[in-house]
Amino acid sequence: MAKIGIVKVKLDREVNCYVISDASTKEAVVIDPGLPADKIAEQLNGVTVRWIVATHCHPGHVAGKDDLKDITGGQTAIHGADAKQFLRSADRYLLDGDELEFGEFKLTALHTPGHTPGSICYVVANHAFVGDTILAGGIGRQMPETDLRRQMMSIGTKLLKLPLTTALYPGHGPATSLERELAQNPIFRGAGAGAR
Repeated sequence: MAKIGIVKVKLDREVNCYVISDASTKEAVVIDPGLPADKIAEQLNGVTVRWIVATHCHPGHVAGKDDLKDITGGQTAIHGADAKQFLRSADRYLLDGDELEFGEFKLTALHTPGHTPGSICYVVANHAFVGDTILAGGIGRQMPETDLRRQMMSIGTKLLKLPLTTALYPGHGPATSLERELAQNPIFRGAGAGAR
């Protein structure tokens, strides 16, 4: 049975970057490559980076993408809507349901527009990397391009379809679980488990 490793790297602007690796093949994905890229590279510990992806293209979550690509040779991937909005390029533009392979695992992209037009959550096994779509006890702060109604629809139509035991790894703050957020996050007031 393949084992997954998850390392959280705290970056500038209090951004959480994650290095997800297959313990046996040593292939990895980096999610939210902010700055400094060297700090991410220090956590790679002999893994080969296959993919460098962003949950959305706000600078704190993606500013180290090109530096990290130069260091590791990994392929970059973002959603096309954010590429257009923020004038960012990548090796691959993701759509809802796309899968990125690393080792024996597949990272599945869920397009969750709202925080930005191209916000993506990534799911592997029972782990979801949710960027600023949902945080422990709240959601990412609203920016000029944020569409709160779309963000709530994305949470309801995509994230609430995941198993309640799914661990959530947000772009800022501590990890949490879908079950805990349904019970405690004020955005679900009155929804409870009936929202599923």
